[in-house]
Amino acid sequence: MSARDDILGAIRSCRRSAAVRPAAYDPPANGGDAVERFSALATRAAAEVRVLDSEADIPAAVAEVLRARNMPARVHVPDGSTLKGADWTVACEPTPPGPDDAAVTRAPFGIAETGTLAYPSARAEPASWHFRPGLEIAVLKADDILPHMENVLARVKANGMPATLNFVTGPSRTGDIEQTLELGAHGPKALAILVVRA
Repeated sequence: MSARDDILGAIRSCRRSAAVRPAAYDPPANGGDAVERFSALATRAAAEVRVLDSEADIPAAVAEVLRARNMPARVHVPDGSTLKGADWTVACEPTPPGPDDAAVTRAPFGIAETGTLAYPSARAEPASWHFRPGLEIAVLKADDILPHMENVLARVKANGMPATLNFVTGPSRTGDIEQTLELGAHGPKALAILVVRA
């Protein structure tokens, strides 16, 4: 017998029996209005949240967000996005945004537990558009705010797992540089979320 066989034999003799599988995670129910909870937590993560009554209010709200930041009246919207057909009051470009631009995207899901947006990748809504602009304006339907991440994962899995699934909580930030908080390190420096109730 070789030293290798001795070592492997010792390892095999120490194997433990299979561990008991834990029960499936059942997150506690969130009390209160999901939109209010989501908005409060997203705001705490340095996102600007505006609640709109209808989709018709989106162009005016986008114009207000740009004006408040003294940005040009121009947004980038993915060519295949359902937002492309909105009655825009600002210039709308289908080209990919740059670091000084604003992009408008549709967020398929929000998570009330953390104030997080969830973006399964799709051809009409490229994942890169969440990392390229200086300002991302996300449009989220109130009905798509789910209580927990597990609810979002279940919904996404039911439609087939995408190539990527990005979770966004507030603007991009890092504290790696001399332990100083820097915004926009890996994505947008600012995030505005328009929650549409109807």
